[in-house]
Amino acid sequence: MSSARKANWSDLTVRIASAVVMAGLALGTNWLGGLSFVVFWLLAAIAVLCEWLFLIRAGAKDWPTVIAASAFLILATAMAHEGHGISSLLIVAGGAIVLGAVAIARPRPQPLLTAAALPYAACVVLPVTSLRQDEPHGMLAIFVLFAIVWGSDIMAYFTGRTLGGPKLCPSISPKKTWSGFIGGVVFGAAAAGLVAGSFAVVLVGALLAAVSQGGDLLESALKRRFDAKDASHLIPGHGGAMDRLDGFVAAALAALLIGLVHAGMHPASGFVAW
Repeated sequence: MSSARKANWSDLTVRIASAVVMAGLALGTNWLGGLSFVVFWLLAAIAVLCEWLFLIRAGAKDWPTVIAASAFLILATAMAHEGHGISSLLIVAGGAIVLGAVAIARPRPQPLLTAAALPYAACVVLPVTSLRQDEPHGMLAIFVLFAIVWGSDIMAYFTGRTLGGPKLCPSISPKKTWSGFIGGVVFGAAAAGLVAGSFAVVLVGALLAAVSQGGDLLESALKRRFDAKDASHLIPGHGGAMDRLDGFVAAALAALLIGLVHAGMHPASGFVAW
């Protein structure tokens, strides 16, 4: 085996160990539901928020902005947990405007990207909160979402590393290949169908698997703009919370929108019950 191929797989053990811990926490809190689920995803959202704000300021720790943004995020999450979805969205929108305006006077001003940090982090916690609370399909909806994103991510990684081939978007992410993209979509769709027990969800799963990989590319574009390999070093073998949740953010938001369009105020049912 060549040294390049050995290097490709050298971080696999660390990646697997970290993934097992994260998956265990995600699965366990989904099973428990309630406040433990919301707190778990809120903490993940705050981590993403910090990484985004630190990244766009070249690692500078602008704590006043972080604290203000976190306060908006916590308040929005509390509103969503209590079933006040519109109020939650208004808090996120208002907070984004305030952060963008204040950022103009901060070091290394990035007003638009500072404003965008709050909606992006909110997409980590608010869609899954809305889906999980929609009984009787809330728990299943989150398990299906995990199956799509994890299945897509795992198979995109292994298929791309094994088969190689033409690059998907070399200007943004030089390592991603079309073979990895296709493998991820196919496996994500199959995993969704197996967990949900519905052929219709297979089709939805294929769409969300593609969306998930698009979310990965979006975060890669942001990191490339600021010349960063990882959003942080929070998770061994995976980089930061943003690096681990980039595809999940996009897929969760898409799942919520599909559920709302299909079933109105019962998004989990609209997502998995066809």
